[in-house]
Amino acid sequence: MNKSAVRGARALTLVVLVSAVAACGLPRSGPNKSEIFAGSVLKDGNAFVVPVNSFVSRATAVTPAFGFSSAFRGAGLVGSDVIAAGDTLGITVFENVRDDPLLGNTGQRVSSLDQVQVDGDGFIYVPYAGRIKAAGQTPEGLRQVITSKLDTQTPDPQVSVQRLAGDGTSVTVSGAVGRQGVFPIERPTRTLSAMLAQAGGTTVPVTTAIVRVTRDGRTSQIWLEDLYDNPALDIALRPGDVIVVEEDTRSFVALGATGNQTRIQFETQNVTALEALAQVGGLNTNLADPKGVFVLRDEPDHIANAVLGRKDLVGDQRMVYVLDLTQPTGLFEARDFMIRDGDTVYVTEAPFVQWQKTLSAITGATGAANQASNLGN
Repeated sequence: MNKSAVRGARALTLVVLVSAVAACGLPRSGPNKSEIFAGSVLKDGNAFVVPVNSFVSRATAVTPAFGFSSAFRGAGLVGSDVIAAGDTLGITVFENVRDDPLLGNTGQRVSSLDQVQVDGDGFIYVPYAGRIKAAGQTPEGLRQVITSKLDTQTPDPQVSVQRLAGDGTSVTVSGAVGRQGVFPIERPTRTLSAMLAQAGGTTVPVTTAIVRVTRDGRTSQIWLEDLYDNPALDIALRPGDVIVVEEDTRSFVALGATGNQTRIQFETQNVTALEALAQVGGLNTNLADPKGVFVLRDEPDHIANAVLGRKDLVGDQRMVYVLDLTQPTGLFEARDFMIRDGDTVYVTEAPFVQWQKTLSAITGATGAANQASNLGN
């Protein structure tokens, strides 16, 4: 084969390979910036593309606001010495007789009635004193009642009543805590934070822990971090309260030219766009276009109308928020723009990346042509 034929074969092979690359398209992580803008409503697309500024950041800064209702906050501390149905009592009777005591054996002046259970109607039974209403009374009040009933049968009885831990004033603690179970409300554990400590604390980070309290069919919840920061939110507990500790389940998805493409759970109550990028390793310095950082979300109509200065939008609207980190205030805008549950953070590739890929494809095609030519020779 002459040299002219070889050169012709090489050129033909190169043209064929480059044409194939152009026809198939080069690999990339997603749409480029111009393609996203092409999907704008202004260009007959179905999404509103909005550059982020301070007004947009304020209008879209919506985060879950948790807190206890007035019914929870207004409840006072449960009296630690008030007896309730389900409680367990310890009763001791001292008699001033030796030969024939009323409750004990001969020579036994002290009689102990341990683990006396207050029944569902609030009553207890004491030998020779009968059935006595205990619920709603203090140990001192019940002591006086028992003393008066025994006084007619044994001279000057001395009675001691102690309220032990029981089911009458207990709460249920479950979820992400060290020890799940039913815990009595005692003097040291009459508030929410104290009861959580009694249950071994939380097993999830404080910054993402949510505490839910259900009482009488009503439920309120609060960020654990807010509970610790504001003592006024440390509500008093009531018998029957159900306390559940859960981890925040909000998340966002990071795609494109970022350090890591994945689904990320919120690590704090509020996450900004700058923090979201940091959580996925920042921008990929070899690929990312700092002018093409996008946040995609379905925005409620009242927020979309506020952002766009309209009043006619109804229902959730597809919004694409644009962050340009190369602008003098770009990093500040990213710091102030809040990420919400379900958002997609997408970073486009820089334009030169496609040129690099094209050149690589052409270089590879040239190498293949040379190899084919050598084989022909």
